[in-house]
Amino acid sequence: MKANVTPPPGPARHIARGGWYALVLVALTNAMSLLDRQILAILAPAIKHDLGVGDAEMGLLFGTVFALFYALFSLPVGRLADGWLRGRLLAVSILFWSASTALAGMTSSFAMLAASRLCVGIGEAATQPAGTSLIYDYWPRHRRGFVMAVMASAIAVGLGGSLVLGGLAAQMWANAFAPGTAPFGLRGWQFAFLVAAAPGFVLSLFLWRLREPERGAMDGIATPPDPRPFRASLALLGTVTPGLHWLAMLRRRASMRSLGINLAALIVIAGGMAMLARFGMAQSPRPPLGFGMVAVDPHVLQWLVIGLGLFVLVNLLQGVRSSDPQAFRVIAGSPTLIMAMAVGTLQSAINYGMMAFNPSFLMRSYHLSMADTALQFGLLSAATGIAGPLVWGVLSDRLHLRFPAGGRAMVALVSMGLSPLLSFWVYTAPVPGAFYLRFVVYSLLLTGWMPPLYAILYDQVLPRMRGLTASLYLLVMTILGMGVGPYAIGLISDATGDLRAAMLGINVVAIPIVILLLLIARRSARDEAALTARARL
Repeated sequence: MKANVTPPPGPARHIARGGWYALVLVALTNAMSLLDRQILAILAPAIKHDLGVGDAEMGLLFGTVFALFYALFSLPVGRLADGWLRGRLLAVSILFWSASTALAGMTSSFAMLAASRLCVGIGEAATQPAGTSLIYDYWPRHRRGFVMAVMASAIAVGLGGSLVLGGLAAQMWANAFAPGTAPFGLRGWQFAFLVAAAPGFVLSLFLWRLREPERGAMDGIATPPDPRPFRASLALLGTVTPGLHWLAMLRRRASMRSLGINLAALIVIAGGMAMLARFGMAQSPRPPLGFGMVAVDPHVLQWLVIGLGLFVLVNLLQGVRSSDPQAFRVIAGSPTLIMAMAVGTLQSAINYGMMAFNPSFLMRSYHLSMADTALQFGLLSAATGIAGPLVWGVLSDRLHLRFPAGGRAMVALVSMGLSPLLSFWVYTAPVPGAFYLRFVVYSLLLTGWMPPLYAILYDQVLPRMRGLTASLYLLVMTILGMGVGPYAIGLISDATGDLRAAMLGINVVAIPIVILLLLIARRSARDEAALTARARL
Protein backbone atom coordinates (compact mmCIF):
# COMPACT_ATOMS: atom_id res chain seq x y z
CA MET A 1 0.00 0.00 0.00
CA LYS A 2 1.49 3.34 -1.02
CA ALA A 3 1.62 6.20 1.43
CA ASN A 4 -0.34 9.32 0.49
CA VAL A 5 2.07 12.17 -0.12
CA THR A 6 0.67 15.68 -0.38
CA PRO A 7 2.97 17.78 -2.54
CA PRO A 8 4.03 21.08 -1.01
CA PRO A 9 2.86 24.26 -2.72
CA GLY A 10 6.32 25.01 -4.07
CA PRO A 11 10.03 24.93 -3.26
CA ALA A 12 10.71 25.64 0.43
CA ARG A 13 12.47 28.81 1.56
CA HIS A 14 13.39 27.74 5.10
CA ILE A 15 15.74 25.12 6.52
CA ALA A 16 13.92 22.01 7.78
CA ARG A 17 13.94 21.07 11.47
CA GLY A 18 17.26 19.50 12.39
CA GLY A 19 18.94 20.82 9.24
CA TRP A 20 21.96 22.30 11.00
CA TYR A 21 22.51 19.16 13.07
CA ALA A 22 22.27 16.97 9.97
CA LEU A 23 24.69 19.24 8.13
CA VAL A 24 27.25 18.90 10.93
CA LEU A 25 27.00 15.09 10.96
CA VAL A 26 27.21 14.74 7.19
CA ALA A 27 30.11 17.23 7.09
CA LEU A 28 31.94 15.18 9.73
CA THR A 29 31.33 12.09 7.62
CA ASN A 30 32.97 13.82 4.67
CA ALA A 31 35.88 14.86 6.89
CA MET A 32 36.38 11.30 8.15
CA SER A 33 36.18 9.99 4.60
CA LEU A 34 39.02 12.25 3.46
CA LEU A 35 41.04 11.60 6.60
CA ASP A 36 41.02 7.83 6.12
CA ARG A 37 41.53 8.20 2.37
CA GLN A 38 44.32 10.80 2.33
CA ILE A 39 46.37 9.62 5.30
CA LEU A 40 48.30 7.52 2.82
CA ALA A 41 49.92 10.69 1.40
CA ILE A 42 51.87 11.65 4.53
CA LEU A 43 52.77 8.03 5.26
CA ALA A 44 53.95 7.31 1.69
CA PRO A 45 57.73 7.78 2.25
CA ALA A 46 57.73 5.40 5.24
CA ILE A 47 55.56 2.85 3.42
CA LYS A 48 57.78 3.02 0.33
CA HIS A 49 60.84 2.39 2.50
CA ASP A 50 59.35 -0.54 4.41
CA LEU A 51 57.60 -2.23 1.46
CA GLY A 52 60.19 -1.46 -1.23
CA VAL A 53 57.89 0.22 -3.79
CA GLY A 54 58.16 3.36 -5.95
CA ASP A 55 56.07 6.45 -6.77
CA ALA A 56 54.11 4.67 -9.51
CA GLU A 57 53.01 1.95 -7.08
CA MET A 58 52.05 4.54 -4.47
CA GLY A 59 50.05 6.43 -7.09
CA LEU A 60 48.32 3.19 -8.00
CA LEU A 61 47.61 2.48 -4.30
CA PHE A 62 46.45 6.02 -3.62
CA GLY A 63 44.17 6.29 -6.62
CA THR A 64 43.58 3.25 -8.76
CA VAL A 65 43.07 0.38 -6.32
CA PHE A 66 40.80 2.57 -4.21
CA ALA A 67 39.07 4.09 -7.24
CA LEU A 68 37.56 1.00 -8.90
CA PHE A 69 35.68 -0.30 -5.88
CA TYR A 70 34.78 3.17 -4.67
CA ALA A 71 33.27 3.87 -8.06
CA LEU A 72 31.64 0.47 -8.55
CA PHE A 73 29.93 0.37 -5.16
CA SER A 74 28.88 4.02 -5.31
CA LEU A 75 26.32 2.89 -7.91
CA PRO A 76 24.29 0.42 -5.83
CA VAL A 77 24.61 2.48 -2.65
CA GLY A 78 23.61 5.57 -4.62
CA ARG A 79 20.49 3.72 -5.72
CA LEU A 80 19.95 2.57 -2.14
CA ALA A 81 20.28 6.19 -0.99
CA ASP A 82 17.41 7.08 -3.33
CA GLY A 83 15.06 4.72 -1.46
CA TRP A 84 16.34 3.75 2.02
CA LEU A 85 17.19 5.58 5.26
CA ARG A 86 20.21 7.64 4.38
CA GLY A 87 21.48 8.24 7.91
CA ARG A 88 21.60 4.51 8.57
CA LEU A 89 23.28 3.87 5.24
CA LEU A 90 26.01 6.36 6.20
CA ALA A 91 26.35 4.76 9.65
CA VAL A 92 26.89 1.27 8.22
CA SER A 93 29.31 2.61 5.62
CA ILE A 94 31.51 4.49 8.08
CA LEU A 95 31.69 1.42 10.32
CA PHE A 96 32.93 -0.66 7.40
CA TRP A 97 35.56 1.76 6.14
CA SER A 98 36.85 2.52 9.66
CA ALA A 99 37.37 -1.21 10.22
CA SER A 100 39.14 -1.40 6.85
CA THR A 101 41.43 1.50 7.81
CA ALA A 102 42.28 -0.32 11.02
CA LEU A 103 43.15 -3.37 8.90
CA ALA A 104 45.87 -1.30 7.20
CA GLY A 105 47.45 -0.89 10.63
CA MET A 106 47.95 -4.63 10.83
CA THR A 107 49.31 -5.20 7.33
CA SER A 108 52.92 -5.90 6.39
CA SER A 109 52.76 -6.32 2.59
CA PHE A 110 51.73 -4.30 -0.43
CA ALA A 111 49.03 -6.84 -1.30
CA MET A 112 47.42 -6.61 2.14
CA LEU A 113 47.62 -2.82 2.08
CA ALA A 114 45.97 -2.83 -1.35
CA ALA A 115 43.19 -5.05 0.02
CA SER A 116 42.65 -2.60 2.87
CA ARG A 117 42.42 0.35 0.49
CA LEU A 118 40.02 -1.61 -1.69
CA CYS A 119 37.69 -2.13 1.29
CA VAL A 120 37.99 1.54 2.31
CA GLY A 121 36.82 2.37 -1.21
CA ILE A 122 33.77 0.12 -0.83
CA GLY A 123 32.85 1.69 2.52
CA GLU A 124 33.31 5.30 1.45
CA ALA A 125 31.21 4.81 -1.68
CA ALA A 126 28.05 5.90 0.17
CA THR A 127 29.44 9.19 1.47
CA GLN A 128 28.66 11.45 -1.47
CA PRO A 129 25.41 9.89 -2.78
CA ALA A 130 23.73 9.42 0.60
CA GLY A 131 25.16 12.55 2.21
CA THR A 132 24.26 14.90 -0.64
CA SER A 133 20.78 13.43 -1.06
CA LEU A 134 20.11 13.69 2.68
CA ILE A 135 21.25 17.29 3.08
CA TYR A 136 19.35 18.49 0.00
CA ASP A 137 16.14 17.35 1.72
CA TYR A 138 16.97 19.50 4.76
CA TRP A 139 18.12 22.66 2.99
CA PRO A 140 16.28 24.87 0.44
CA ARG A 141 17.59 25.32 -3.08
CA HIS A 142 18.84 28.89 -2.65
CA ARG A 143 21.11 27.85 0.27
CA ARG A 144 22.76 24.87 -1.39
CA GLY A 145 25.86 26.73 -2.51
CA PHE A 146 26.52 27.33 1.20
CA VAL A 147 25.77 23.67 1.97
CA MET A 148 28.27 22.47 -0.61
CA ALA A 149 30.77 25.01 0.76
CA VAL A 150 30.44 23.43 4.20
CA MET A 151 30.98 20.02 2.62
CA ALA A 152 34.08 21.30 0.83
CA SER A 153 35.36 22.80 4.10
CA ALA A 154 34.81 19.47 5.83
CA ILE A 155 36.83 17.78 3.11
CA ALA A 156 39.63 20.28 3.83
CA VAL A 157 39.42 19.43 7.54
CA GLY A 158 39.78 15.75 6.68
CA LEU A 159 42.64 16.44 4.29
CA GLY A 160 44.55 18.62 6.74
CA GLY A 161 43.70 16.30 9.62
CA SER A 162 45.04 13.30 7.73
CA LEU A 163 48.41 15.01 7.41
CA VAL A 164 48.56 16.26 11.00
CA LEU A 165 47.17 13.14 12.65
CA GLY A 166 48.97 10.68 10.40
CA GLY A 167 52.36 12.40 10.45
CA LEU A 168 52.45 13.17 14.17
CA ALA A 169 51.10 9.76 15.21
CA ALA A 170 53.63 7.94 13.03
CA GLN A 171 56.53 10.13 14.18
CA MET A 172 55.63 9.90 17.88
CA TRP A 173 55.32 6.12 17.72
CA ALA A 174 58.62 5.77 15.86
CA ASN A 175 60.37 8.03 18.40
CA ALA A 176 58.89 6.18 21.37
CA PHE A 177 60.31 2.77 20.47
CA ALA A 178 63.64 1.55 19.19
CA PRO A 179 63.49 -0.55 15.98
CA GLY A 180 62.03 -3.96 16.72
CA THR A 181 60.83 -3.11 20.26
CA ALA A 182 57.37 -1.63 19.54
CA PRO A 183 54.33 -3.55 20.85
CA PHE A 184 53.11 -6.14 18.36
CA GLY A 185 55.93 -5.04 16.04
CA LEU A 186 53.90 -2.03 14.85
CA ARG A 187 55.70 0.53 12.74
CA GLY A 188 54.84 4.21 12.98
CA TRP A 189 52.72 4.25 9.81
CA GLN A 190 50.76 1.22 10.99
CA PHE A 191 49.97 2.90 14.30
CA ALA A 192 48.79 6.01 12.40
CA PHE A 193 46.21 3.95 10.50
CA LEU A 194 44.84 2.57 13.77
CA VAL A 195 44.52 6.05 15.27
CA ALA A 196 42.76 7.35 12.13
CA ALA A 197 40.19 4.54 12.27
CA ALA A 198 38.97 5.23 15.83
CA PRO A 199 36.69 8.33 15.42
CA GLY A 200 34.54 6.67 12.74
CA PHE A 201 33.14 4.14 15.18
CA VAL A 202 31.79 6.95 17.38
CA LEU A 203 30.37 9.00 14.52
CA SER A 204 28.42 6.01 13.20
CA LEU A 205 26.31 5.94 16.40
CA PHE A 206 25.06 9.50 15.84
CA LEU A 207 24.34 8.87 12.17
CA TRP A 208 22.25 5.79 12.97
CA ARG A 209 19.88 7.91 15.06
CA LEU A 210 19.59 10.81 12.58
CA ARG A 211 16.02 11.70 11.54
CA GLU A 212 15.12 10.92 7.91
CA PRO A 213 13.64 14.04 6.22
CA GLU A 214 10.75 13.96 3.75
CA ARG A 215 12.23 13.28 0.34
CA GLY A 216 11.61 16.01 -2.25
CA ALA A 217 9.70 18.37 0.09
CA MET A 218 12.32 21.14 -0.11
CA ASP A 219 11.98 21.20 -3.91
CA GLY A 220 8.19 21.05 -4.00
CA ILE A 221 8.33 17.71 -5.83
CA ALA A 222 6.33 14.86 -4.29
CA THR A 223 8.45 11.70 -4.00
CA PRO A 224 6.59 8.51 -2.99
CA PRO A 225 8.54 5.96 -0.91
CA ASP A 226 10.46 3.22 -2.68
CA PRO A 227 8.90 -0.15 -1.74
CA ARG A 228 11.99 -2.28 -2.51
CA PRO A 229 15.20 -0.21 -2.37
CA PHE A 230 17.50 -3.15 -1.53
CA ARG A 231 16.22 -5.23 -4.44
CA ALA A 232 16.75 -2.30 -6.80
CA SER A 233 20.24 -1.72 -5.40
CA LEU A 234 21.31 -5.35 -5.86
CA ALA A 235 19.79 -5.39 -9.34
CA LEU A 236 21.86 -2.33 -10.26
CA LEU A 237 25.02 -3.98 -8.92
CA GLY A 238 24.34 -7.00 -11.11
CA THR A 239 23.64 -4.75 -14.06
CA VAL A 240 27.03 -3.02 -13.92
CA THR A 241 29.39 -5.73 -12.62
CA PRO A 242 31.43 -7.10 -15.55
CA GLY A 243 30.37 -10.67 -16.33
CA LEU A 244 27.18 -10.57 -14.29
CA HIS A 245 25.89 -7.75 -16.46
CA TRP A 246 25.40 -10.13 -19.39
CA LEU A 247 22.99 -12.20 -17.28
CA ALA A 248 21.16 -8.99 -16.42
CA MET A 249 20.95 -8.07 -20.11
CA LEU A 250 19.53 -11.48 -20.95
CA ARG A 251 16.95 -11.22 -18.14
CA ARG A 252 15.69 -7.88 -19.40
CA ARG A 253 15.71 -9.26 -22.97
CA ALA A 254 18.16 -6.75 -24.33
CA SER A 255 18.23 -6.43 -28.10
CA MET A 256 21.04 -7.82 -30.24
CA ARG A 257 21.98 -4.22 -31.00
CA SER A 258 22.49 -3.51 -27.27
CA LEU A 259 24.57 -6.69 -26.86
CA GLY A 260 26.64 -5.75 -29.90
CA ILE A 261 27.30 -2.24 -28.57
CA ASN A 262 28.34 -3.72 -25.23
CA LEU A 263 30.80 -6.17 -26.78
CA ALA A 264 32.20 -3.52 -29.13
CA ALA A 265 32.78 -1.21 -26.18
CA LEU A 266 34.59 -4.00 -24.33
CA ILE A 267 36.90 -4.63 -27.30
CA VAL A 268 37.71 -0.94 -27.74
CA ILE A 269 38.38 -0.44 -24.02
CA ALA A 270 40.55 -3.57 -23.77
CA GLY A 271 42.62 -2.49 -26.77
CA GLY A 272 43.08 1.03 -25.46
CA MET A 273 44.10 -0.14 -21.99
CA ALA A 274 46.62 -2.63 -23.43
CA MET A 275 48.28 0.18 -25.39
CA LEU A 276 48.46 2.42 -22.33
CA ALA A 277 49.93 -0.40 -20.21
CA ARG A 278 52.66 -1.00 -22.80
CA PHE A 279 53.39 2.72 -22.87
CA GLY A 280 53.73 2.81 -19.08
CA MET A 281 56.04 -0.20 -19.03
CA ALA A 282 58.25 1.42 -21.66
CA GLN A 283 58.45 4.76 -19.85
CA SER A 284 58.97 3.48 -16.30
CA PRO A 285 59.76 -0.26 -15.95
CA ARG A 286 58.81 -1.53 -12.49
CA PRO A 287 59.19 -4.92 -10.77
CA PRO A 288 55.97 -6.97 -10.61
CA LEU A 289 53.73 -6.78 -7.56
CA GLY A 290 53.03 -10.01 -5.70
CA PHE A 291 49.44 -10.95 -4.84
CA GLY A 292 49.81 -14.38 -3.32
CA MET A 293 50.92 -16.73 -6.12
CA VAL A 294 50.19 -14.12 -8.81
CA ALA A 295 52.66 -11.44 -9.91
CA VAL A 296 51.30 -8.46 -11.88
CA ASP A 297 53.11 -5.59 -13.55
CA PRO A 298 51.93 -2.38 -11.83
CA HIS A 299 51.19 -0.69 -15.17
CA VAL A 300 49.07 -3.63 -16.28
CA LEU A 301 47.18 -3.50 -12.98
CA GLN A 302 46.66 0.25 -13.34
CA TRP A 303 45.07 0.10 -16.78
CA LEU A 304 43.19 -3.13 -16.08
CA VAL A 305 41.42 -1.34 -13.24
CA ILE A 306 40.73 1.77 -15.35
CA GLY A 307 39.40 -0.40 -18.17
CA LEU A 308 37.08 -2.26 -15.80
CA GLY A 309 35.82 1.07 -14.50
CA LEU A 310 35.08 2.34 -18.01
CA PHE A 311 33.26 -0.88 -18.84
CA VAL A 312 31.19 -0.49 -15.66
CA LEU A 313 30.23 2.98 -16.92
CA VAL A 314 29.05 1.53 -20.24
CA ASN A 315 27.01 -1.12 -18.39
CA LEU A 316 25.49 1.50 -16.11
CA LEU A 317 24.32 3.74 -18.92
CA GLN A 318 22.81 0.83 -20.82
CA GLY A 319 21.14 -0.48 -17.66
CA VAL A 320 19.65 2.88 -16.65
CA ARG A 321 18.37 3.45 -20.18
CA SER A 322 16.50 0.15 -19.99
CA SER A 323 15.31 0.14 -16.35
CA ASP A 324 14.73 3.83 -15.66
CA PRO A 325 14.04 5.68 -18.94
CA GLN A 326 13.02 8.84 -17.11
CA ALA A 327 16.34 9.08 -15.26
CA PHE A 328 18.24 8.41 -18.49
CA ARG A 329 16.30 11.17 -20.28
CA VAL A 330 16.91 13.65 -17.49
CA ILE A 331 20.65 12.93 -17.25
CA ALA A 332 21.52 12.37 -20.91
CA GLY A 333 19.29 15.25 -22.00
CA SER A 334 21.25 17.87 -20.03
CA PRO A 335 24.43 19.04 -21.76
CA THR A 336 25.15 21.14 -18.66
CA LEU A 337 25.14 18.08 -16.41
CA ILE A 338 27.42 16.11 -18.75
CA MET A 339 29.86 19.03 -19.07
CA ALA A 340 29.83 19.60 -15.30
CA MET A 341 30.79 15.95 -14.76
CA ALA A 342 33.63 16.32 -17.26
CA VAL A 343 34.87 19.47 -15.53
CA GLY A 344 34.80 17.84 -12.09
CA THR A 345 36.63 14.80 -13.44
CA LEU A 346 39.43 16.84 -15.03
CA GLN A 347 39.81 19.01 -11.93
CA SER A 348 39.93 15.89 -9.75
CA ALA A 349 42.86 14.59 -11.79
CA ILE A 350 44.72 17.76 -10.79
CA ASN A 351 43.56 17.83 -7.17
CA TYR A 352 44.05 14.18 -6.28
CA GLY A 353 47.34 14.03 -8.13
CA MET A 354 48.72 17.05 -6.27
CA MET A 355 47.30 15.93 -2.90
CA ALA A 356 48.87 12.50 -3.25
CA PHE A 357 52.38 13.88 -3.61
CA ASN A 358 52.36 17.23 -1.76
CA PRO A 359 53.92 15.80 1.44
CA SER A 360 56.54 13.87 -0.56
CA PHE A 361 57.33 17.03 -2.55
CA LEU A 362 57.88 19.06 0.63
CA MET A 363 60.07 16.41 2.23
CA ARG A 364 62.17 15.91 -0.90
CA SER A 365 62.46 19.52 -2.03
CA TYR A 366 62.96 21.23 1.32
CA HIS A 367 64.29 18.29 3.40
CA LEU A 368 61.51 18.59 5.99
CA SER A 369 60.78 15.82 8.48
CA MET A 370 57.50 13.93 8.43
CA ALA A 371 56.39 15.62 11.67
CA ASP A 372 57.25 19.13 10.42
CA THR A 373 55.46 18.52 7.12
CA ALA A 374 52.43 17.08 8.89
CA LEU A 375 52.06 19.93 11.34
CA GLN A 376 52.92 22.87 9.09
CA PHE A 377 51.34 21.84 5.83
CA GLY A 378 48.46 19.94 7.43
CA LEU A 379 47.26 22.90 9.51
CA LEU A 380 47.79 25.33 6.64
CA SER A 381 45.87 23.28 4.09
CA ALA A 382 43.03 22.70 6.58
CA ALA A 383 42.73 26.41 7.40
CA THR A 384 42.69 27.59 3.80
CA GLY A 385 40.44 24.71 2.78
CA ILE A 386 37.87 25.69 5.40
CA ALA A 387 37.89 29.43 4.74
CA GLY A 388 37.92 29.29 0.94
CA PRO A 389 34.77 27.25 0.24
CA LEU A 390 32.70 29.15 2.81
CA VAL A 391 33.48 32.43 1.05
CA TRP A 392 33.08 31.02 -2.44
CA GLY A 393 29.90 29.09 -1.58
CA VAL A 394 28.07 32.16 -0.25
CA LEU A 395 29.35 34.21 -3.21
CA SER A 396 28.11 31.60 -5.71
CA ASP A 397 24.63 31.62 -4.10
CA ARG A 398 24.42 35.40 -4.36
CA LEU A 399 25.68 35.49 -7.92
CA HIS A 400 23.24 32.73 -8.85
CA LEU A 401 20.34 34.85 -7.57
CA ARG A 402 21.63 37.93 -9.38
CA PHE A 403 22.83 36.19 -12.56
CA PRO A 404 20.96 32.85 -12.81
CA ALA A 405 22.18 32.34 -16.36
CA GLY A 406 25.79 31.75 -15.30
CA GLY A 407 26.75 33.23 -11.94
CA ARG A 408 27.84 29.93 -10.37
CA ALA A 409 29.71 28.83 -13.48
CA MET A 410 31.71 32.07 -13.53
CA VAL A 411 32.80 31.52 -9.92
CA ALA A 412 34.05 28.04 -10.87
CA LEU A 413 35.74 29.49 -13.96
CA VAL A 414 37.75 32.01 -11.93
CA SER A 415 38.85 29.28 -9.50
CA MET A 416 39.71 26.59 -12.05
CA GLY A 417 41.15 28.91 -14.68
CA LEU A 418 43.57 30.90 -12.51
CA SER A 419 44.72 28.29 -9.97
CA PRO A 420 46.81 26.24 -12.47
CA LEU A 421 48.74 29.39 -13.40
CA LEU A 422 49.41 30.12 -9.73
CA SER A 423 50.70 26.58 -9.17
CA PHE A 424 53.86 27.34 -11.16
CA TRP A 425 54.55 30.25 -8.79
CA VAL A 426 53.89 28.07 -5.72
CA TYR A 427 55.87 24.96 -6.59
CA THR A 428 58.99 26.84 -7.64
CA ALA A 429 59.31 28.61 -4.26
CA PRO A 430 62.97 28.60 -3.09
CA VAL A 431 62.32 27.90 0.63
CA PRO A 432 59.51 26.35 2.72
CA GLY A 433 58.33 29.71 4.09
CA ALA A 434 57.84 31.12 0.60
CA PHE A 435 56.04 27.94 -0.45
CA TYR A 436 53.58 28.20 2.44
CA LEU A 437 52.84 31.90 1.83
CA ARG A 438 52.22 31.30 -1.86
CA PHE A 439 50.19 28.19 -1.13
CA VAL A 440 47.73 30.25 0.95
CA VAL A 441 46.83 32.35 -2.09
CA TYR A 442 46.74 29.30 -4.36
CA SER A 443 44.59 27.22 -2.01
CA LEU A 444 42.08 29.98 -1.29
CA LEU A 445 41.54 30.37 -5.02
CA LEU A 446 41.50 26.66 -5.80
CA THR A 447 38.83 25.85 -3.19
CA GLY A 448 36.27 27.96 -5.05
CA TRP A 449 35.36 25.36 -7.68
CA MET A 450 33.46 22.69 -5.76
CA PRO A 451 30.47 24.56 -4.21
CA PRO A 452 29.22 26.18 -7.45
CA LEU A 453 29.93 23.18 -9.68
CA TYR A 454 28.15 20.71 -7.40
CA ALA A 455 25.18 23.05 -7.01
CA ILE A 456 24.92 23.26 -10.82
CA LEU A 457 25.20 19.49 -11.13
CA TYR A 458 22.48 18.47 -8.68
CA ASP A 459 20.01 21.15 -9.74
CA GLN A 460 19.84 19.47 -13.17
CA VAL A 461 17.99 16.36 -11.89
CA LEU A 462 14.87 15.41 -9.92
CA PRO A 463 15.23 14.80 -6.14
CA ARG A 464 14.75 11.04 -6.55
CA MET A 465 17.69 10.94 -8.99
CA ARG A 466 20.32 12.72 -6.88
CA GLY A 467 21.79 9.52 -5.47
CA LEU A 468 22.08 8.01 -8.94
CA THR A 469 23.52 11.25 -10.33
CA ALA A 470 26.08 11.44 -7.53
CA SER A 471 27.03 7.82 -8.18
CA LEU A 472 27.38 8.39 -11.92
CA TYR A 473 29.53 11.46 -11.32
CA LEU A 474 31.64 9.60 -8.74
CA LEU A 475 32.16 6.73 -11.16
CA VAL A 476 33.47 9.01 -13.91
CA MET A 477 35.41 11.30 -11.56
CA THR A 478 36.95 8.45 -9.58
CA ILE A 479 38.04 6.29 -12.49
CA LEU A 480 39.32 9.03 -14.79
CA GLY A 481 40.23 11.66 -12.17
CA MET A 482 41.39 9.99 -8.99
CA GLY A 483 42.41 6.83 -10.85
CA VAL A 484 44.61 8.59 -13.42
CA GLY A 485 45.91 11.77 -11.72
CA PRO A 486 48.11 10.24 -8.96
CA TYR A 487 49.31 7.44 -11.26
CA ALA A 488 50.26 9.89 -14.02
CA ILE A 489 52.31 12.02 -11.64
CA GLY A 490 53.97 8.94 -10.14
CA LEU A 491 54.75 7.56 -13.60
CA ILE A 492 56.31 10.82 -14.82
CA SER A 493 58.22 11.21 -11.56
CA ASP A 494 59.71 7.70 -11.78
CA ALA A 495 60.54 8.16 -15.47
CA THR A 496 62.18 11.60 -15.14
CA GLY A 497 63.29 11.71 -11.53
CA ASP A 498 61.64 15.14 -11.24
CA LEU A 499 58.58 15.15 -8.98
CA ARG A 500 58.09 18.92 -9.32
CA ALA A 501 57.83 18.75 -13.12
CA ALA A 502 55.47 15.78 -12.87
CA MET A 503 53.14 17.67 -10.50
CA LEU A 504 53.10 20.85 -12.58
CA GLY A 505 52.56 18.93 -15.82
CA ILE A 506 49.14 17.65 -14.71
CA ASN A 507 47.81 21.24 -14.94
CA VAL A 508 47.59 20.95 -18.72
CA VAL A 509 44.03 19.63 -18.29
CA ALA A 510 42.97 23.13 -17.18
CA ILE A 511 42.64 24.09 -20.86
CA PRO A 512 39.55 21.92 -21.58
CA ILE A 513 38.19 22.84 -18.13
CA VAL A 514 38.05 26.54 -19.06
CA ILE A 515 36.38 25.81 -22.40
CA LEU A 516 33.69 23.63 -20.81
CA LEU A 517 32.94 26.15 -18.08
CA LEU A 518 32.38 28.90 -20.63
CA LEU A 519 29.84 26.64 -22.32
CA ILE A 520 28.17 25.80 -18.98
CA ALA A 521 27.83 29.49 -18.16
CA ARG A 522 25.89 29.99 -21.39
CA ARG A 523 23.34 27.21 -21.00
CA SER A 524 23.07 26.02 -17.35
CA ALA A 525 19.93 28.08 -16.62
CA ARG A 526 18.30 26.89 -19.86
CA ASP A 527 18.92 23.22 -19.08
CA GLU A 528 17.69 23.63 -15.48
CA ALA A 529 14.48 25.26 -16.70
CA ALA A 530 13.90 22.30 -19.04
CA LEU A 531 14.14 19.72 -16.22
CA THR A 532 10.42 18.98 -15.98
CA ALA A 533 10.19 18.77 -19.78
CA ARG A 534 13.02 16.20 -19.90
CA ALA A 535 11.34 14.23 -17.11
CA ARG A 536 7.93 14.58 -18.88
CA LEU A 537 6.20 15.52 -15.63
